[in-house]
Amino acid sequence: MAALIEAIDIKRKMFFEFEDAPYHCLDVEVSRPTARGGQTLVRLKMRNLITRAVFDRTFKAGEKFGEPDLVQVNASFLYADADGYHFMDQDSFETLTLGADVLGDDRLLLVDNVIVQVLKYNGNPIGLQFPPHVELTVTETEPGVRGDTASGGVTKAATLETGLQIRVPLFIKEGEKVKVHTETREFAGRAS
Repeated sequence: MAALIEAIDIKRKMFFEFEDAPYHCLDVEVSRPTARGGQTLVRLKMRNLITRAVFDRTFKAGEKFGEPDLVQVNASFLYADADGYHFMDQDSFETLTLGADVLGDDRLLLVDNVIVQVLKYNGNPIGLQFPPHVELTVTETEPGVRGDTASGGVTKAATLETGLQIRVPLFIKEGEKVKVHTETREFAGRAS
């Protein structure tokens, strides 16, 4: 029997099982009562790892959750086709396939050979965990025009090789590699 986790012990970025589904905790808020005998409540912002739905739910501090049968596998992105997105397990060299519906907008962060963590629930691939940053090439952006900074608009739109659109500083040119923060989808600097 897997260990149980109390609601009060759940931290940000932890995984837990609720109603027979795996969840990822995105944020935690604990409210302690001021009155004697009041109930400590834990508000969780959580993502269902199978349906990708995100919602807030409040639990009593003592409510218990199971640990999900989740395994994280290091894998590199190989290619995409009509069947889905294919990754190679870095240990067993088997090919793991995730559908476009499972990846959603995360597919815009995938570039050849990027190493990600594939989450497997009960042995089936259900999602990805990205490194903090990925490096992508700028394929389209307007040239920075002298005097643009006076209006306070110190960024410009850029389209990256995967189709992802972000705001970049004026000095970034087409063909340059940039780092993109995988959680916020924002410019994080020039790639080295």
